[in-house]
Amino acid sequence: MNDINETSPIGVFDSGLGGLTVARELRARLPRENLVYFGDTARVPYGTKSAATVQRFAGQCLRFLLSHRPKLLVVACNTASALALDALKSEFPVPVIGVLEPGAQAAVAVARAMPGNGGAGTRIGLIATEATINSNAYTAAVRRLDPKIHVLARACPLLVPLIEEGRPPTDAVVSLVLKEYLQPFMELHVSALILGCTHYPILAEAIAAVLPGVTLIDSARQTALVVSDLLATMPATAAGQSNGTLTCYVTDQGQRFERLASRFLGQSVGQPIWVTPEMLEAEIRN
Repeated sequence: MNDINETSPIGVFDSGLGGLTVARELRARLPRENLVYFGDTARVPYGTKSAATVQRFAGQCLRFLLSHRPKLLVVACNTASALALDALKSEFPVPVIGVLEPGAQAAVAVARAMPGNGGAGTRIGLIATEATINSNAYTAAVRRLDPKIHVLARACPLLVPLIEEGRPPTDAVVSLVLKEYLQPFMELHVSALILGCTHYPILAEAIAAVLPGVTLIDSARQTALVVSDLLATMPATAAGQSNGTLTCYVTDQGQRFERLASRFLGQSVGQPIWVTPEMLEAEIRN
């Protein structure tokens, strides 16, 4: 794609709303960049689907984003990053960045820096969807970086619906669920806890209250750092004085997306653009 330049947008894909936490971090770190966000809200959640299905859906969504001539693509979905990233990287002519590797790298750095850590027995915690946990992708990523570090993982299927219901971090039900899910990490003294789903930063304060002294790894923030560094090397960082734009596309439930998006992004996004299955297929064929 020879027409890519500093004004080209960054494409951000997620199965639904959670990737907006990645968009928020990108806007905070790279405020001049134009962002095009695609949420596959008609087929969410990805966390209970097979690897083949996730790879097919993610590929369709990234091909749609490619029609916007992006400078790079961000797979802002832990499940898709775990199950489909390698295949997606080989398919597209622009860099494809996932959220998994940046989170693993940050967690390993924290674990190594903790007093008394860095040797055998060092532990990192991971909470994520069932598909992400079952893929063992985070464990493999950590082991590539440091085989002495153990990853203790737990699926937390109730957290995403609680977050999307709009329950605040102080909600009694949220507190009870978090204590149930996080009890093993309290007992096993993990150095860091990877928030392996882009929804989870919404509950970061509540999680930190249950696990005092444990460093929380927000993969959205770490991914924004990786994107920033990559743009500097291309070079393709947007310049100028004005802030970039954010355009959102969804495959269903536009009104619900608009209502909930402000919680993830920290500001109103307005009505997203609805992409029908027919439009998605047409973009793919073209």
